[in-house]
Amino acid sequence: MRLSAITREAVLDAIAECDRLGRERFLDQYGYDPARSYWLRHNGTYYDSKAIVGVAYRHVSGNPLAAADFSGGQQTVGRLLTKLGFEVIVDQPSTPHQRLLTAVKGLRVAGTPDGPARHQPLTLLWALGRAAHRRPRLVTWENSHTELRGLLREYGRASSRPRPEFPWLALARTELWELHGHTGDIPPASGEPIKWMEAHNPHGGLTTWAYELVATSETARAAVIDELGHRFWDGPCPDQLLKDVGLLPTGPVRPPAQPPSPVEEYLRLCRKIEAAEARGDHNRTTSNTRTQPVRSDDSRRAVLLRSNGRCENPLCTGQPDDVTDSGDPILEIDHIDDRANWGRDHPEHMIALCPNCHAIKTRGRTSGQLRELLRIEARARHSTWISHVANG
Repeated sequence: MRLSAITREAVLDAIAECDRLGRERFLDQYGYDPARSYWLRHNGTYYDSKAIVGVAYRHVSGNPLAAADFSGGQQTVGRLLTKLGFEVIVDQPSTPHQRLLTAVKGLRVAGTPDGPARHQPLTLLWALGRAAHRRPRLVTWENSHTELRGLLREYGRASSRPRPEFPWLALARTELWELHGHTGDIPPASGEPIKWMEAHNPHGGLTTWAYELVATSETARAAVIDELGHRFWDGPCPDQLLKDVGLLPTGPVRPPAQPPSPVEEYLRLCRKIEAAEARGDHNRTTSNTRTQPVRSDDSRRAVLLRSNGRCENPLCTGQPDDVTDSGDPILEIDHIDDRANWGRDHPEHMIALCPNCHAIKTRGRTSGQLRELLRIEARARHSTWISHVANG
């Protein structure tokens, strides 16, 4: 048995298999215990590193390794995965709240004669306001720079230039922000990157996990606002600024939602779905004019709940404002991998799409690229909702 025979492609195949089966079924099928100290993080999701390596061995040799066949420590699994270009996390993964605050506290900003520059915190507050109102996660540079420039001019340091391209590019090098729709490398934030921004017109915004966390948790939003205020304003963020970005109520405060919260209901449905999977319910078929796998109503309801009535494609250019006769949003609940081909019928592998985005995924020329983007999006949204409940 030589772990060195394992390739990066084999690890990716094992990750895909874990995604398809779900973590619990994956561990149970191959006889592995949950990880305690070493985790593989890929596309924002944590995986049991030893189990992934053991199953990856099957993709190069034909047979998986049993848990007793090898050690899962840093000198074996950790070294192998790092050598193959994967990120290995030591100790229990941080909660989404901890991860968010660590990233915010770690912002590296330029200094000015008046104090630390406010470009990045203002851009983050603007994005938090969008998340709080469930506005689209990503927005094009063309449709955002004027609004951001106004915020920078009004609330930035007097000695700073109101250049919103700087924070977009600087934040893209953190785990809080992402850019899509460009080609080639992202230029540095320093210098004069405006020509690159205008030529590529990228989509930018919070990463999926950060967006879902601050969209669903007032506590998380408040913690970020507090941290940014004390670091960049030497106290609370100005009330008028919070009003301008939609983070301070402008009318009567609504009473708190009665339990269960949408996130708690999502978790309840996911547990119900996974219990049905364990019973084998999702392996059944139904017949009308043709035989096909059954589809779970609970899975569909969970995805609708998670979407909050909005298309989950981060690059959506706009869903219809109309609703159905029953008042529901016009959305298609789609499987990332076709259910007819036994794609997993679970919210982690499903996505809510407007008719336009559904048509692109189904028969568009870029359907393959979109499918992979949606796979990452669905997994990250699901992971954040589950972690949000599990960690309070």
